[in-house]
Amino acid sequence: MPICSLRLFFLAFFHLNDDTFGKGEKSQRGTKKTYFFKDTPQKLTVAIGQAAVLLCRVKNLGNRTVSWIRKRDLHILTSMSVTYTSDARFTVVGNPETDDWNLRIDYVQPRDAGIYECQVNTEPKIYRAVALKVLDIQARITGHQELYIRKGSTISLTCIIELQDLPPSNVTWYHAGVVIDFDGPRGGVSLETEKGKSGTTSKLLITRAQLNDSGNYTCASSKVTPASVMVHVLNGEHPAAMQHGGTGDVNRRLVLLVLIFLVDTMFR
Repeated sequence: MPICSLRLFFLAFFHLNDDTFGKGEKSQRGTKKTYFFKDTPQKLTVAIGQAAVLLCRVKNLGNRTVSWIRKRDLHILTSMSVTYTSDARFTVVGNPETDDWNLRIDYVQPRDAGIYECQVNTEPKIYRAVALKVLDIQARITGHQELYIRKGSTISLTCIIELQDLPPSNVTWYHAGVVIDFDGPRGGVSLETEKGKSGTTSKLLITRAQLNDSGNYTCASSKVTPASVMVHVLNGEHPAAMQHGGTGDVNRRLVLLVLIFLVDTMFR
């Protein structure tokens, strides 16, 4: 067989067998380019109301198409830069120069949890799955939802945020819907914050409580559902419970009832 014929034979052989090198892996033979996904996270955890960005990077895309599929119902959400869902929260952030074709979900809801696939229409098709976990985190202010405070005493409110799989977050306190100014002319307002692996604890202290310190107090963070309490600053003792005296009043009533019961039993 002539030498030129042998060359053509070997070129044809390698061209026909290019698909044995990868199917979406890094390998590349001859002039045929293959497509692979660079290392990106395959698990993402966000809280309700946050934005979730599911990453997908594709090398050597060429004239191929990148699509995002929701696994549970096989719904095609996006194809390249086009969105195929009426839910405006879903958009694709594509940048061919950086090989990025990321799916963004704004204002995440519990129903958004599940598996999403970034697919490329190679033959055979290649894909990369990303699992989205959605956390419903509630801020919690310890104690009663309604507090009665003596004028001149200290208002002490403790907010606890258990973040589970999310990093500690910053906490903002509001009074009557307005962010509390710790450096304002009133003075006597301070904040103690502790951040740990399990979450964040924020303690609001307001000394020398005045009547205008009454109102709704809210503990909020970008990652959680806020919590609120109503504070009443009074000139005199409230008959139900004061923040620093209510529990003792209840205990005294219980002791008195027990004594009455015992005395009544003894003289029967």
